[in-house]
Amino acid sequence: MKKINSLLFIIVSLFLSVETVVAQTQTSTNVAVKMGALESIMHASLLVQAVIMILVSLSIMCWGIAWNKYQDLKQVQTANKAFDNVFWKTSSLDELSEKIDAFKASSHARVFKAAYAEMKKIAESPMLNKNIGSETEPPLLAGLDNLERAMRKAIENEVEHLESRLTVLASTGSTGPFIGLFGTVWGIMNSFQMIGQTGSASLAAVAPGISEALITTAIGLAAAIPAVMIYNHFITEIKREETQLNNFSSDFLNIVKRNFFKG
Repeated sequence: MKKINSLLFIIVSLFLSVETVVAQTQTSTNVAVKMGALESIMHASLLVQAVIMILVSLSIMCWGIAWNKYQDLKQVQTANKAFDNVFWKTSSLDELSEKIDAFKASSHARVFKAAYAEMKKIAESPMLNKNIGSETEPPLLAGLDNLERAMRKAIENEVEHLESRLTVLASTGSTGPFIGLFGTVWGIMNSFQMIGQTGSASLAAVAPGISEALITTAIGLAAAIPAVMIYNHFITEIKREETQLNNFSSDFLNIVKRNFFKG
């Protein structure tokens, strides 16, 4: 009877020991599961946190630039349509010049304003128009060349204005993954240092460093991918606007050649 009781005591003790080990394992597992992205960032090293802040700041800047650029392009496109309607209906460039302040948002209007100002300089220049009163000799074509250069310069200024701040998008798209990779390398270095300090290669020793390393990579990609897509979209839209500016310039020059220049 005593042997049976002793055997039962040993079995119960082993059962309780197994339950204790299982409970500790479950507790460790639950703790590991609760270590999410935010917790990993909070426990990361200062350098990794600085890398994450840089990436987040760049991402916020990119989205802000994208919204402002979208509003600017939409405003320019609407104003260009309104100006083009008035331009093709007008019968006098002088009258259109008087209305030009109503189309301040139009890139076509600004190009026209630059061209009209250059035309006035040509008309007032006695050197370029010394033969203006002659019926046999046309005005010197150097004046037309000046007009073409003025319009080309105005178009370049408009394109440069539309492309402003897009370098931030391009820089974020090209450097974001590498900045995240730097954080990844630093996190892995911390993991190896932890292995050296503890002398153990267990998951508990290396998991925090690997976790913060992967988070920086993920944030770098999350900042870079949208930046590249947004940059490509706006570059396409700006090229379309540049084509329309060149078409408007060609149409304006044709009108000028037919009505203000001979030959």
